[in-house]
Amino acid sequence: MPRSDYSFDLPQHLIAQHPLESRTSSRLLYMNASTQFQDYFFINFPNLLNPGDLLVFNNTRVIPARLFGHKASGGKIEIFIERVLDEKRVLAQLRASQSPKPKTQLYLEKNINATVLQRRDNFFEIQFNDPRSVYDILESIGHIPLPPYIKRTDTKMDSARYQTVYAQQPGAVAAPTAGLHFDGDMLEKIKTLGVEIAFITLHVGAGTFAPIRVDDIRQHTMHAERLHVTSQVCEQVKATRDRGGRVIAVGTTSVRALETASTEGVIKPYDGETRLFITPGYRFISVDGLLTNFHLPESTLLMLVCAFAGKSQVLAAYQHAIAQKYRFFSYGDAMFMVT
Repeated sequence: MPRSDYSFDLPQHLIAQHPLESRTSSRLLYMNASTQFQDYFFINFPNLLNPGDLLVFNNTRVIPARLFGHKASGGKIEIFIERVLDEKRVLAQLRASQSPKPKTQLYLEKNINATVLQRRDNFFEIQFNDPRSVYDILESIGHIPLPPYIKRTDTKMDSARYQTVYAQQPGAVAAPTAGLHFDGDMLEKIKTLGVEIAFITLHVGAGTFAPIRVDDIRQHTMHAERLHVTSQVCEQVKATRDRGGRVIAVGTTSVRALETASTEGVIKPYDGETRLFITPGYRFISVDGLLTNFHLPESTLLMLVCAFAGKSQVLAAYQHAIAQKYRFFSYGDAMFMVT
């Protein structure tokens, strides 16, 4: 299963650098097993749903995970938090001219400092030396961790727009971007159509942007991400299936959460980590539809989408999107697929 099978050429000007003024004004590419690609605007998304369907959202909340500072030597550092371990400690990537050793002091903004405790593979365990909790510190000096393909610094606008309107559980360092297209009015409209809504939590980690470095994707090891699927969500999924409705995942993170909770052949409550890597040939158990943004070439997210809707059809859809000048990646347009 060569990685190069999931490559495509994307003009740089199609990578969205800013969100549109309105969340619901993005474009939407629709595809199913029996029709050609159909071009819509996202405001039309409710018209593609059926009464009795279930939409499953990821309610993780993006934390201000990027911090800047310096070492005692004066050398600049950048901290990109992967996950919060407890009230004082985080696991993070750390950029510096030289890799810091244990006990290295890090001096951040507003006279906040931290200590490097140890290295864990590609990450560092860091402890903040401050009476406040990690989350309070991040709200004070942290920056929104925009993806590396957005070539600008974060602004106050990103604090709101790189966040879903239903975000509740803090812990993600990247947004579940399919959900960025929804506003409160659309959610209410969907409910009035007889469509149910459910929420899982999967805290997106920095590894979501990590490239696959092996030629055979079967040798790739997925980064671990924390997730929680409640018994209520499981009951909603089962009830939807029983009445002939469709379970539609909003974003690849919702897919991974639902399928992780279904590894025994039936969905069950789940609280833990997942390294589930979904590639073509995977048999989906709990998901019938997928709403997602357009993803990077050769990425694990693109491979998941190809597993769901077919590699040749998905890659053809991407070529259609490029030809029609859709906007790509986190602040870009969306794609809706049903089996």
